[in-house]
Amino acid sequence: MQNETKKTKIAMVGLAVMGKNLALNMASRGISVTVYNRSAIKTEELMAEVQHQPHLLPFIHPVYSIAQLVQAVERPRKLMLMVKAGEATDDTIAMIAPHLEAGDILIDGGNAYFEHTMRRSAQLALQGIHFLGVGVSGGEEGALRGPAIMPGGDAQAYEAVAPIFTAIAAQVQEQPCCAYMGVGGAGHYVKMVHNGIEYGDMQLISEAYHVLKDVFGCTPDALHDIFSTWNAGELDSYLIEITAQIFATKDVHTDEPIVDMILDRASQKGTGKWTSVDALDQGVPLTIITSAVFARYLSAQVAERHHASTVLRGPQPSTISSAQRDTWIERVRQALFASKICSYAQGFAQLRVASTQYGWQLPFVEIAKLFRGGCIIRARFLQNIADAYIRQPDLPNLILDAYFQHAIDQYQHSWRAVVSLAVEQGIPVPAMSAALAYYDAYRTKRLPANLIQAQRDYFGAHTFERIDRPGTFHHPWSGA
Repeated sequence: MQNETKKTKIAMVGLAVMGKNLALNMASRGISVTVYNRSAIKTEELMAEVQHQPHLLPFIHPVYSIAQLVQAVERPRKLMLMVKAGEATDDTIAMIAPHLEAGDILIDGGNAYFEHTMRRSAQLALQGIHFLGVGVSGGEEGALRGPAIMPGGDAQAYEAVAPIFTAIAAQVQEQPCCAYMGVGGAGHYVKMVHNGIEYGDMQLISEAYHVLKDVFGCTPDALHDIFSTWNAGELDSYLIEITAQIFATKDVHTDEPIVDMILDRASQKGTGKWTSVDALDQGVPLTIITSAVFARYLSAQVAERHHASTVLRGPQPSTISSAQRDTWIERVRQALFASKICSYAQGFAQLRVASTQYGWQLPFVEIAKLFRGGCIIRARFLQNIADAYIRQPDLPNLILDAYFQHAIDQYQHSWRAVVSLAVEQGIPVPAMSAALAYYDAYRTKRLPANLIQAQRDYFGAHTFERIDRPGTFHHPWSGA
């Protein structure tokens, strides 16, 4: 048997882009890692790449069978799975688990649905195997340079792998973007909501782009300048930064702006939908993210939209004077920022409800802090979110915090003007208008739901509550 001191600290199972880059990240920090892929060609490709980085060679150890894999890692074994979510994850666990011992730790770093993580954790616990469901965000570059990491599951197992995760995570103000989320599926749940917020963010940015392009005639070069300027201010974020870069990028085949050559059909892997479905189950008004999910569905109906554009009429576009252009660009920026606040507020409100529902005690300050680096939604104002929860740990909604109250109050005139302009010009802004409607509904003391409840009682005797006395009541409606 191999001497225990020569065994690696951890194993990486699955060497597609994310798994490969996480393994390289570990090796670059001096962490020894065993690498395995069901198809040996991926392992060979990784080792060929490492040959050109000889300083990594001592830390990466390839194996080509499950038997070799479990023998190569020090006890208690730590094996991280980076395989496709769903059936592939279950198949990989079924293949590896019989070779493990009580006390070993399996880590699922893929985009797993949190309920699947809870199921797998319970099943593996019967063998005495610890299971961690770990959200990893940052894409290909983040995995290599430093991702945001959201571990959930057995707390003792997390303590065993924490030195590895904190070493490879992104760092902001000398703090690792990694924190323990809680038991069961907490880590994957936080990652799911992160991805939902990402959907909302991307849709809001695309709507701002649509208004700037179609109403004000901004060219890609002008849009590059606009988004670069925005990124230097309070909208400073990864998504705004890469959006500016996209507008400056030319197509290698036509030398035209690449953004103009891309088909307007947005794909998705399902995590946004999971977030929306869970919000419906939890009774959380996640209107912005859900609007973003539906916007992607509608974008996919390319042929129908092309036909509809030839037969359905919209408003006659009005002319915006060039003298007003800069004023309107600033209004769009303010509308985007106000909408973004509401999107994050909805996401964190969902986390708050789930934390209570599942008994997770999610650390909202740490979540906001770890989102500051490595992940796709990293943004300057996440520090303001962390500060809000430091001031009031039981804050029910971010827009009640003084900083966000002031920002929305300062920008809501522009926000309303931009949404109104888009409607007048026939530009769809489903997420931005949903954000404004959410804000207005949340601040409304008395909504028209009393009429809805009266209707329900009229046709179905569903009863209602009264404003002047406790209890439930039914009215003998005439004609019912």
